[in-house]
Amino acid sequence: MRYDKHKEKCDMLFKIADLVFCLDYNTTSRVQDMEAALVGSPAPKVLIDHHLDPDVPAVLTISEPEACSTSELVFRIVWQLGDFDKLDKHFAVPVYCGMMTDTGGFLYNSSRPEIYFIIGELLTKHIDKDRIYRNVYHNYSEDRIRLMGFVLYQKLVYLPEYHAAFYTITREEQKKFHFIKGDAEGLVNIPQQIRGLKLSMSLREDSEKPRIWISLRSVDNFPCNKMAAEFFNGGGHLNASGGHLDMTIDEAVQVVRQAFVAYADLLKG
Repeated sequence: MRYDKHKEKCDMLFKIADLVFCLDYNTTSRVQDMEAALVGSPAPKVLIDHHLDPDVPAVLTISEPEACSTSELVFRIVWQLGDFDKLDKHFAVPVYCGMMTDTGGFLYNSSRPEIYFIIGELLTKHIDKDRIYRNVYHNYSEDRIRLMGFVLYQKLVYLPEYHAAFYTITREEQKKFHFIKGDAEGLVNIPQQIRGLKLSMSLREDSEKPRIWISLRSVDNFPCNKMAAEFFNGGGHLNASGGHLDMTIDEAVQVVRQAFVAYADLLKG
């Protein structure tokens, strides 16, 4: 049940819950508008997460930053409890989907052999991994495709001296392309197709409040998470991170350029 669509009912459920599972976030602020209801819930909490430095007050914390995704950890828990054989594709499909999306289709943070052992076991539940991929990555509107073309042709800023690129999407541009939540998903990965690029960033203006959402993607050992924490009030993984800035889009671009300068040695090296 989505909190942004059913706030009152979700608030009630938090109040009467016996147990709350916190999945895929390391601090309560990550759930944004739902934070007050989550923190205020009297129910004990179980945290399962793969981000660094978890601080969610929980009676049980399962934290493994080396995992490719929280979905991988959910699989491991079920497997170690000996319950995998009891479950069917209704369990396997979302676990596979979570692993796939959190690794960009297994393009990053996915080199450990055990990940593919897990995929093999999930396939025994007769999931259609190709259909899952299509439902996630080939399920956009015409407007999303036109937005992608607009961003790549007119908005992409390529800085070869830093082996980096970034683009902005303003509130007005979102209206022009009938933007809905999810339409910007994956766009930040496309500039990485430029030969030698080390860092790609997106800056998207929030549709309502004065906030700029930042996404960062990198290759090899460039630390997206450190840059996100230092400059963008965020964090995440080595090669995939995010954050935000409460300022105008033009001011945010200046912060991005400052970040490039601060990390010039790593970007140019």
